[in-house]
Amino acid sequence: MDNYDDENFDDGFDEQALASNVNLSLWKKLFRYSAQYPKDLIWIAVCAIVTASMEVVFPLITREVVDQVSLNGLNADFTPYITAYIATTICICIGIAGFIVKAGKIRTHVSHDIRRDGFENLQRLSFSFYDYRPVGWLMARMTSDCERLSNILAWGFLDLIWGSTMMIGIALAMLVMNPKLALITLAVIPFLGWLSAKFKNRILISARSVRSTNSRITGSFNEAIMGVLTSKAFVREKANLDEFQTLTDKMYNASVTNLTLAAIYLPLVVTMASLAIGLAMAVGGMDLLMGTITAGTLVAFMAYARHFFDPVEQLGHWFAEMQMAQASAERILSLIEADPQIKDSPSVVEALRANSRRQDSAVFAADGGAARISEIELKDVGFHYDPAKPILKNINLTIRRGETVAIVGPTGGGKSTLVNLVCRFYEPTSGQVLIDGVDYRSRGLHWLQSNLGMVLQNAHVFSGSILENIRYGRLDASDEEVMSTAHIAGAHDFIMGLEAGYATNPGEGGSLLSAGQKQLVSFARAILADPQILIMDEATSSVDTETEQHIQQGLVNLLKGRIALIIAHRLSTIRNAQRIVVIDRGRIREMGTHAQLMDLGGHYYDLYRQQSLQESSQILTTPAPAV
Repeated sequence: MDNYDDENFDDGFDEQALASNVNLSLWKKLFRYSAQYPKDLIWIAVCAIVTASMEVVFPLITREVVDQVSLNGLNADFTPYITAYIATTICICIGIAGFIVKAGKIRTHVSHDIRRDGFENLQRLSFSFYDYRPVGWLMARMTSDCERLSNILAWGFLDLIWGSTMMIGIALAMLVMNPKLALITLAVIPFLGWLSAKFKNRILISARSVRSTNSRITGSFNEAIMGVLTSKAFVREKANLDEFQTLTDKMYNASVTNLTLAAIYLPLVVTMASLAIGLAMAVGGMDLLMGTITAGTLVAFMAYARHFFDPVEQLGHWFAEMQMAQASAERILSLIEADPQIKDSPSVVEALRANSRRQDSAVFAADGGAARISEIELKDVGFHYDPAKPILKNINLTIRRGETVAIVGPTGGGKSTLVNLVCRFYEPTSGQVLIDGVDYRSRGLHWLQSNLGMVLQNAHVFSGSILENIRYGRLDASDEEVMSTAHIAGAHDFIMGLEAGYATNPGEGGSLLSAGQKQLVSFARAILADPQILIMDEATSSVDTETEQHIQQGLVNLLKGRIALIIAHRLSTIRNAQRIVVIDRGRIREMGTHAQLMDLGGHYYDLYRQQSLQESSQILTTPAPAV
């Protein structure tokens, strides 16, 4: 299994334990994305400090104006104060414009970098990761969660610098002007800390529930769209709607709880701030009447007291947002940091690094051997997900270059698992897979898989033209090479019959093509790759008999000099294979040519005879065409 965080997928984990505190190490990891742009961060910090400093200066100017009016009336000279107001306002405008531009830039960069790293790691992860991850779960991580985190990392950093500068500056100014009123105003801070501690756990727990349910809703959308034909065929619309309604109800309840907590928390912060300001104003008013402070000082102090809690409210908002977004942060990092189960060992990485200066290093094994594969040997290979339920047991099989080996057997017998082990999509839990006598775990993973060509039972067609889909097998292939390959695969005729020919867009997932046509495109793609190892997993199951015969004729020359593994239920298509391997219940039961296995009268004989009777029965029961 890949090293991923199971808790981020399963709703059954201990939310209370996880919400005990804000995970600072997690946010440090995320802040590295912002730290990659130090110049922009410095600009944001400078602009935030300038803006906060000028906002601290404003009440000081106001105090001087009020005091001058109190002493000299309208005869006072206001020119210096007007100039100071204008200069301060210009500085604030420049600072705000600067941090809006730079924070927006960092938000865009961070969002891009998180998605890039997530997508890059998705390409590296092993098949086992996707066995336990719905598409919707992955999509939610890279869309809504990513957007939320990028906002916090950019604007949260800005507000932290601005708020800290503002609060420190105002606190110092108040303490210098009137320590007594300053202490009355600042006395509310311990209560705000206690209030934040009370709310943070509840906000985080409800936020995790919102993000988890949102992922499941996205997955439900994806499954509903991809499986719309099946749903309609089995009249599952009402049942699907009921299941979706359950998810949306859960999302609604969790969202209401989350927003309610946030809606209670922030007003409480405002209320406590208002109480502190009111108390300071009452005491300050009495001092003014007693003549211990000037009117200008009281006005400035009230302005400071009001503005002191602006950053408190803003930072309180970001604190609540961080609590809610921590669930997103955990899930994003679990995806970015997921460690693939199938990867190059440290010794292989070092060997590849040593060969990196070679111009043709990509086609060399990690041990420096030539890329030409002569033999693949499975030696006492076993595989299981659960040790109590082995899928393959004691598989011994050698396949040489130029040999075509067909693998047959009942459904669930282990045929596809065996092929996946050869391709190193999974690795054996016991035994070895040797390539030219060397364990393939001692060779480069990319080297092996770049020499594979695969045609699967369920062919995938990408967006873009059919020409581009076939060229996916070898990106530097010319149009003529693509078309020649399509001829060999038997796809050229149907492609030319389409309105736009090779330029035809097959639609989402190949929706505008039949299953057989998608299979032919996939077949042409594999042939164009010119692989040393060709894997065909039920590759002709979706094409008609005539097209299959055409493909078989083209394969005669193609398979020469290659290692070919063919999985097929239609046994008539593999009669010419050099060897046929019968796998049942995870073991090799029989091995030989078609004639040898028929003479043996064992498993293969029974399978072939049963299938022949079924095909004959279908022919006899098919009504003759009307004359």
